[in-house]
Amino acid sequence: MEKLVLPEYFIHLVFNFVFLVAGEWFTVILNVPLIAYNINRYRTRPVMSGPGLYDPTCIMNADTLSKCQREGWIKLAFFLLSFFYYLYGMIYSLISV
Repeated sequence: MEKLVLPEYFIHLVFNFVFLVAGEWFTVILNVPLIAYNINRYRTRPVMSGPGLYDPTCIMNADTLSKCQREGWIKLAFFLLSFFYYLYGMIYSLISV
């Protein structure tokens, strides 16, 4: 899990850079809050020996685990909705040409 955090953030930033270059302003505006949240979440992560977001000593506490699961479900919902929005945009641009 910990090895997936930085690649997730990097890929999200790359896609948003591509949207910015392409002039997809609405898509960039939709993604800015998640980018800001990810930066803040990584900046305020627990002090550990390696990169990551979750402290292995306290992740199994019920409240911490509940919070992390809720965060994961919300991000999953956001990425699924984004995927279908991007798919719709791609199909619309292919059909309109």
